[in-house]
Amino acid sequence: MIYEPLKNTSFCVQELLQKVDKKKASLIIGLPKENQSVEKRLALTPETTALLVEEGHRVLIEKGAGQGINYPDNSYADAGAEIVDTHREIMQADLIIKISPPLSEEVEMMKPRTTVFSFLQLYQLTKSTLELMSEKRINALAYELIYDNTEMSPFVTSMSEIEGAYSITLAAELLSNAHGGKGILLGSIPGISPTEVVIIGAGVAGIVAARAAMALGALVKVFDDDIDKLRNIRQTLGQTLFTSTLQPNVLRNTFRSADVVIGAMQYVNKIHIYRISTDLVREMKKGAIIIDLRIAQGGCFETTMEACLPDHPHVFEKYGVLHFCEPNISSRVARTASIALSNIFSSLFTFL
Repeated sequence: MIYEPLKNTSFCVQELLQKVDKKKASLIIGLPKENQSVEKRLALTPETTALLVEEGHRVLIEKGAGQGINYPDNSYADAGAEIVDTHREIMQADLIIKISPPLSEEVEMMKPRTTVFSFLQLYQLTKSTLELMSEKRINALAYELIYDNTEMSPFVTSMSEIEGAYSITLAAELLSNAHGGKGILLGSIPGISPTEVVIIGAGVAGIVAARAAMALGALVKVFDDDIDKLRNIRQTLGQTLFTSTLQPNVLRNTFRSADVVIGAMQYVNKIHIYRISTDLVREMKKGAIIIDLRIAQGGCFETTMEACLPDHPHVFEKYGVLHFCEPNISSRVARTASIALSNIFSSLFTFL
């Protein structure tokens, strides 16, 4: 308490206001080990894990879950997490944070009313998995369907930035002799025509890919069916950037000279999907490259749709054009992607 003078001769007692912290309910949070052959990302780093433990939550992590991002078990243990041996123990947590959509056998291990964060990719989940989730009243929160106050999806935006940047690194590798390419340097040097990079889609991935390619000196052309997105990318990257709507004749002429074509159209649903026709791919030069960043959503090219089938190779040649169709390529730079995801979760849990 404090004292306040009254008429300079006496004192009265005044209450000292103090902040009363709201008591937060503690949770058991589980981080399972993903199938490391196809998914190396992990949603929480040791730093964010430590923040959750400080908030009073109990964090369980499956042994070896951090291998794909080069975080050993002891780094999570030092952050206060508990290392457990079995997948079943993780699936018994109140809140499960994973990357890949839950499998039927994982849902069977979960308690009723468990909450799951993941890239759900609802169109890929089997009917039996969805029915089991409904039966057990699982609260499934899809990263791709979480939006902030600006109507942006922080998880999708973050992964799109990484995929857009990495697509140019990947294109440079595939063009080189070391990977059986034409031996072309992605970019330009004096006296040699610059590499031509075509980007289908002017969203976040398209903007970042265009910026990276332009920085290397490549000649970049961006196509989209959304005029506002085209206007935005020109305002972001400069008025000299070539942009166009998806006009067939313009596309055909552009594809004939392209060295790299990157598919980055963002599909909100399956009602309106634009795919580059097989005829346009036939027009491309021998040894050119197609990188489809949207293969997990069904693909941006008619020639890449078959890569969505089980057991189909993700890298193949068709009509003399090398197709790269590996889903979720941000997993190829898993540590960077995991830190980005963890940063979002750090803010999200602070808000909640």
